[in-house]
Amino acid sequence: MNTELLEAIRELEEEKGISQEVLLEAIEAALVSAYRRNFGSLQNVRVHIDRQTGEIKVLTQRTVVEQAVDPRLEISLEEARRLNRSYEVGDVVEKEVTPKDFGRIAAQTAKQVVVQRIREAERGIIFEEFSNREGDIVSGKVHRIEQKNVILDLGRVEAVLTQAEQVVTEVYRQGETLKSYIIEVRKTNRGPQIYVSRTHPGLIKRLFEQEVPEIHDGLVEIKGISREAGFRSKVAVYSRDEDIDPVGACVGPRGARVGAIVDELRGEKLDIIRWDSDPASFVANALSPAKVISVAVDEEIRMARVVVPDYQLSLAIGKEGQNARLAARLTGWKVDIKSEGQT
Repeated sequence: MNTELLEAIRELEEEKGISQEVLLEAIEAALVSAYRRNFGSLQNVRVHIDRQTGEIKVLTQRTVVEQAVDPRLEISLEEARRLNRSYEVGDVVEKEVTPKDFGRIAAQTAKQVVVQRIREAERGIIFEEFSNREGDIVSGKVHRIEQKNVILDLGRVEAVLTQAEQVVTEVYRQGETLKSYIIEVRKTNRGPQIYVSRTHPGLIKRLFEQEVPEIHDGLVEIKGISREAGFRSKVAVYSRDEDIDPVGACVGPRGARVGAIVDELRGEKLDIIRWDSDPASFVANALSPAKVISVAVDEEIRMARVVVPDYQLSLAIGKEGQNARLAARLTGWKVDIKSEGQT
């Protein structure tokens, strides 16, 4: 240990935010283990690093007792007072036992501790960065596939797209760039573990925020999303400005904005719905692209009874009931659909 290493430790405090004192204390603790490992000492020892010069001392520690039983750990009061008359029972007597070649061991140990602490600090920084981004979108390249989990390279860290969060209609290929939604960031011994999703409705919300300036600026609000990932989603939007058409803003000129989102979702169909505070109007809108004749709502059981033209019944219900199911989830109302001829 020397003044150069002390200076390097001071620079680390400035650059990485690693406390100089914490680092030196960690090195001292590691040097105690290194001393015992290399010199087989069964004595109590401590290591002290001079904060000004970098000088290292290994000191044995013996407790003052009336009569010593184990001379490696204890020293009699009589013997201690031969060294210094002020010693009392319970005091600790220290003696320097620094080996001649301890400097080489100390340098190696210090380097290991510094490297480890830098790694821990960097992991901490990455954890803080990404834990604050839960609920946000990240873009990464497919690095590899392990046991059906897709590992994404985000640059300084990897993210895991588990099989449960993958879209069943999507095939992921190594090297392709993928946007995903951060659902959880965990702190582990190997560093932060980031879990992402391609199925979460939040992915659609964030994509709209990226593509539609009116949503990003807060002029248009996404009121709700119901999604069956890979197949179809419904997005309810509302404009805070009467002069802005929320659906038109989301669709964009010649469908460019919604088209970019559909491309990112690899062809998933998107129905953009105008949100309405009136439940009947909202349910009617939510059944788009089907045309609705009337909606009667029963607020007590939150049931909406919908009548559609005969030729629109299958469209309103959707394939395997998908359109009606998504509309019900979006509005929070049970939806009972009948054709005009059934009423």
